[in-house]
Amino acid sequence: MSQRRRRSLALLTSGVLALPLLAGCGAGDEEGGPVAAGQDIAVASRDKVADGGVLRWAVDTLPDTLNTFQADADATTARIAGAVLPQLFVLDAKGQPVANPDYLEKAEIVAREPKQVVLYKLNQQAVWSDGREIGAADFVAQWRALNGKDSAYWTARNAGYERIEKIERGKTDLEVKVTFAKPYTDWRSLFTPLYPKQVTGTPDAFNEGARSALKVTAGPFNLGAVDKKTGTVALTRSARWWGRPAKLDTLVLTAVPRADRPAALAAGKLDLAEIDRTGADRIALAHRDAKAAQGAKGAGGAPAHGPGASVTAAQATMSWAIAYGADETKAKEEQASRAANAEAAKKYADEQNALRTFAVRKSLEPAYTQLAMNGASGPLADERVRRAVARALDRKALAEIVLKPLGLPAKPVGSHLALAGQLAYADNSDALGGQDTQAAQALLADAGWRRGGKLTEPSGAKAGPEASSEDDGKTPSGPGTGNDGLYIVGQDDERNGDEQGGDEQAGDGQGADGHPADAGPGLSPALTVAPLAAQQEASLLAQANAARAAADTDAGQDAPATEADATTADGDAKGAPVRDGDGAGSAKASAAPAPAKQARTSGSMLAKDGKALSLRFVLPSGPGSESLRAVGERIAQMLQKVGIQAELKKVADESFFKDHIASGQYDLALYSWPATAYPATDARPIFAKPEPAADGSLLVEQNYTRVGTDHIDQLFDQALGELDEAASRELIRKADARIWAAAGSIPLYQRPELVAVKPSLVNAGAFGLGAPRFQDIGWKKPPAAKETNAKEKKK
Repeated sequence: MSQRRRRSLALLTSGVLALPLLAGCGAGDEEGGPVAAGQDIAVASRDKVADGGVLRWAVDTLPDTLNTFQADADATTARIAGAVLPQLFVLDAKGQPVANPDYLEKAEIVAREPKQVVLYKLNQQAVWSDGREIGAADFVAQWRALNGKDSAYWTARNAGYERIEKIERGKTDLEVKVTFAKPYTDWRSLFTPLYPKQVTGTPDAFNEGARSALKVTAGPFNLGAVDKKTGTVALTRSARWWGRPAKLDTLVLTAVPRADRPAALAAGKLDLAEIDRTGADRIALAHRDAKAAQGAKGAGGAPAHGPGASVTAAQATMSWAIAYGADETKAKEEQASRAANAEAAKKYADEQNALRTFAVRKSLEPAYTQLAMNGASGPLADERVRRAVARALDRKALAEIVLKPLGLPAKPVGSHLALAGQLAYADNSDALGGQDTQAAQALLADAGWRRGGKLTEPSGAKAGPEASSEDDGKTPSGPGTGNDGLYIVGQDDERNGDEQGGDEQAGDGQGADGHPADAGPGLSPALTVAPLAAQQEASLLAQANAARAAADTDAGQDAPATEADATTADGDAKGAPVRDGDGAGSAKASAAPAPAKQARTSGSMLAKDGKALSLRFVLPSGPGSESLRAVGERIAQMLQKVGIQAELKKVADESFFKDHIASGQYDLALYSWPATAYPATDARPIFAKPEPAADGSLLVEQNYTRVGTDHIDQLFDQALGELDEAASRELIRKADARIWAAAGSIPLYQRPELVAVKPSLVNAGAFGLGAPRFQDIGWKKPPAAKETNAKEKKK
């Protein structure tokens, strides 16, 4: 699994989406895009930050490896590397790579002809924790480990390193000269992080030596204990660090699942944690209640939110009556239940009191959510159908579902290859066009899809890649009855307003305008899914009966038809033809004449060649993905308006990516890609044209939509070899326009970044596109006595 694929999986399963609170948004510059959310951190100069202290920072998991170039590296691996290893280039607040003066005095291209040469001038104080100077030997060892020529190294990526021809010492030990065999515009992406030659010098050291320990480091922190029992990694201030010393004594990375983070914050186990909407809602409510003179109370003295909030006065009275009634058995059970509920309510109230001490920082995460369309087979193999799906979408409305409640810019992402604020960003969506129902319908008609088309396939048959392998022609006929969480939006599904049909699992509640339903400040009630309308249900039952009758007639010529098989849509039992016992085929007399066979049609939905235009829409089912599922529901409604039936299938998080996205078992899906400062390198495999392998399969790299063109590949190749940065960015923008036109994936919105922090923690929070500066993070100094007295006098 490549690093890009690993990073996407983390984004797919983390489900960080939407919520109410706070501010901190800034406008991007003219070249970087019209809308960009800035970092939201409590900035403080180093003289205002106390020396010492411990920071407990939540991570998703403990890392399986500390080598970022291995296949199982994750976000925690990268965070540790950022604090303990050389980062020659770091990302600024706009996601642009800038030279890190702690390691580099200068890095620049010193020759373009006949070959590209980059000269690195290292900080003369830069040393490894064992006292050895950082130098050319470390560059050479890393290049040889990652250039792909030695298969003994288990590497996940070698992009850029394979273009290097040689690495030499410069005029002094502090200079490293890198000569490229082919020009490489993203040369700044190389040697970050830089590992010591002890790690990269041999395959054994590279493959195994850096998985659980880093004996030699060179950052503001050293790697301390990795404790799997407590789920913590301790980073301690480095005594050999030559730069400005770290303010913290210890930075403890603590593995806590996102669903458990509010409780961990309240219990004092965390100081800084990225949270989901539920956690941020709880903090917002805690602040609201703290401001109220009297906490809002629900019926029976229960809190207005949390355990017991939904208990009505009648229910509370009934519970009391049972608990103290004559039936001793029921009384004991009810008393135990009341005690458990009281304990849960008290625990929740205590946690809410503790959560008042936290603030929520918010920005836009360096990642965007897209609608992916599998173009390998089925209707979406036709570019006209993909473009029609795209033209049916109101991307702004979808962005508003997630971002508007937060006060974040609800502008749809206009590029596959950069985000607003980055220099390569340009809105190229005009290459495909915006929402236009008539244009979408015209594209579908041109592709041969017609409303009311004759259906010859069994009801429920799919037009997409899973048509032959799943569901066996079964059609869900109501909430909760779908196969593996599947339910249908569309196919003559008439609803009042924007009510959503299907699965009754919880999601983000929505009002008629598509925004989360208002249940009080900060609340996001569960999505209430309406059952299928009576007309839809009758239609499906009629189609199923007709299909069974046809199947019985075709498959079992000698079997008599039953009354159930001859039941029509209006419920009238009719006579049916039966066969002679000798198989002669002559019909015997029956009580009623045989009805004329009625052809099934697709109604208001589209059909072609006997198949309805039905697309399998796969979504993750786990906690934290409620908003993602709400967006999926709204997309299905938009597609219904142009005659496309969407079958929403919720699957377990652990199988969502591996068993559906990567394997191509989907038609439509929502998942996210992280942003990159190096799109020519990092984005190329995501959009590369799939190539046939020797065994007949497709080599898709990370292009899980299976949509690509030779022209797109050529533009990426040209951008990769163009050393004029402005010209390279222009080629990237042209590639993006072509990606839009191919309509394999449609960017929707940039994901929100929500971080709970102690108010006294400074220089940390929602970092947005930028990278943390670990040595500056710390606790704000308490105000001096004079300042405190002055404030008291003003009061």
